[in-house]
Amino acid sequence: MTPPPALTAGAIVAGVFLVLLILEIARPLRASVSSKPRRVARNLGLSGLSAAALSVLQAPLLLPAAQWSEAHRVGLLHHLELPAAAEIAVAALLLDYTLWHWHWLTHRVPLLWRFHVVHHVDLDLDASTALRFHFGEMMLSVPYRLLQVVVIGASPRAVALWQLLLLVSILFHHSNLRLPAGLERVLVRLVVTPRMHGIHHSDYENETNSNWSSLLSVWDYLHGTLLLSVPQRDIAVGVPAYRDPAGLTFAKVLALPWRKGKDDWPDAQGGPRRRHHPPPTNRLAD
Repeated sequence: MTPPPALTAGAIVAGVFLVLLILEIARPLRASVSSKPRRVARNLGLSGLSAAALSVLQAPLLLPAAQWSEAHRVGLLHHLELPAAAEIAVAALLLDYTLWHWHWLTHRVPLLWRFHVVHHVDLDLDASTALRFHFGEMMLSVPYRLLQVVVIGASPRAVALWQLLLLVSILFHHSNLRLPAGLERVLVRLVVTPRMHGIHHSDYENETNSNWSSLLSVWDYLHGTLLLSVPQRDIAVGVPAYRDPAGLTFAKVLALPWRKGKDDWPDAQGGPRRRHHPPPTNRLAD
């Protein structure tokens, strides 16, 4: 199993992005509350800064770290003597599982949340939100990415393939694409889907603190952090403290991590937690 060359992988990601943008206009899952062209432009601008930061910090280090780990037999997988295909599959599983922990940390560690909140304050959720990350968060993630690769002992091929699968996955599950509910109830048992991730972008804190998986949904099943029973019509995307579009311009969003001690989850709608009646189940709501 060989990952495609970088240019081919880039073309695949770009193609998936464009197809999802078209499909989510034709079959929207949630009604939009802001101008899509303006949001997409803003999100692509933030994405460009993040890509630049990663090209400077991560690109020169990640694959060389994988090559060093492979050459020196450092990391778990270099001691298991697995067939090549199995090694790539296990590496992808472990990279995805440890990414679940990174995502959890970005919500739990105040410094990381200050940067990650830029992703969550988008008032709509679509494929462009998948690319909307503050460049500071990307920079802070580089040491963790290197640690993942070296401790797991992921080969360069495994890292490249997992990165491609991850990018396609986050474009898909951030998209505002309405899939048939029956189909999505099948898919969500394996991968993160638009309805599942839409709940993670709810403006209720207890709903945001669920569904942290990025590719495979099994990690939320495993950790008891899965929440599927919130209907999409009941979800307001965003963070309560940042509902005013005037405060979400490109410049203001870039400055968010350095804001002065704002309460992101003020008491609203009876508090930052939503009570679920009936209690949550693992059945995906429409």
